[in-house]
Amino acid sequence: MIDLTRIIAGPVCTRYLGALGAKVLRIDPPGKPDLEPGSVADSLLGKRSAALDLSTSAGATVLHSLLHQADVIVCGYRPGSLERFGLGPEDLAKRHPGLVQVYLSAWGHSGPWAGRRGFDSVVQAPTGIALAESRDGEQPGAMPCQLLDHGTGYLAAAAVLDGLRRQAIGGGTHIRTLSLARTAHWLVAGGTRTVNAVTTPNAGGDWIVELGGEPVVTAVAPPGEINGRSLHWPGRPARYLADPPTWAP
Repeated sequence: MIDLTRIIAGPVCTRYLGALGAKVLRIDPPGKPDLEPGSVADSLLGKRSAALDLSTSAGATVLHSLLHQADVIVCGYRPGSLERFGLGPEDLAKRHPGLVQVYLSAWGHSGPWAGRRGFDSVVQAPTGIALAESRDGEQPGAMPCQLLDHGTGYLAAAAVLDGLRRQAIGGGTHIRTLSLARTAHWLVAGGTRTVNAVTTPNAGGDWIVELGGEPVVTAVAPPGEINGRSLHWPGRPARYLADPPTWAP
């Protein structure tokens, strides 16, 4: 799986798929890092991390070689921003038929706001969440966590799995689009209600796990289980941009 995502929503999707057993290679532009090179972060759990300049012919050649061996690509850049690299949905479908493509954005993939930048807290404002979270009905509030990011990330992971299932059954190229705004609309449309949260810790009885090495990395275990066995992270998180852009470890 090629991971062209940043910040929270996309990395939540791809790290969870890594916990499910996917081989995930995150690719970032070398000139625009969103972390300190060599650093460790929870967004790098379950994956490897490499730099690749797609604006060069050599970088583009390497990426398409990787895609030729991949089953999935997850993209978290604004709609239209990858077309100049020949990485739009139609381009990829022609060059890499059968590749499952999943795209995440802030405001959707059509309409007048599609090309705008945005992030979780900003999207909460026009979708009504900031008002619903207000303490006095006048000053905007915010949810206590980046729920739109995390929710959209897990929905994107489900979209990847659905695309792979359909591709295995009937073939074809499956393209899915998700957005923080759509997730917000879905949440707001559901109304306000109280639920009893049910959590299942990992096999050790705790959500917090330690991943070996030096120094030891402490992380939150991935949610869920398969065949009665709790999911786990496949080793330590990558160090940002520390891996070569290859499938070999």
